[in-house]
Amino acid sequence: MRDVVLYTKAGSCFCNAAKEALQVARVQVEFTLREVDIESDPALYSAHQHDIPVIEIDGRRAFKHRVTARQLLERLSR
Repeated sequence: MRDVVLYTKAGSCFCNAAKEALQVARVQVEFTLREVDIESDPALYSAHQHDIPVIEIDGRRAFKHRVTARQLLERLSR
């Protein structure tokens, strides 16, 4: 099973769109999902403040800023 981490913060329209894309992808591909609020940790905030949302798949950065369900499905199917 694939492991997906979404780095996000409240109020971001790009993050909300990424969450929707992940929900759509989850219907077709099984994966674990962990959501991390970058505002909970100063180091995370510093690392990701200009790049959210960031999606990692199996520990590797897969997407930042914008992603579609189709792109996620393609990447998760590899």
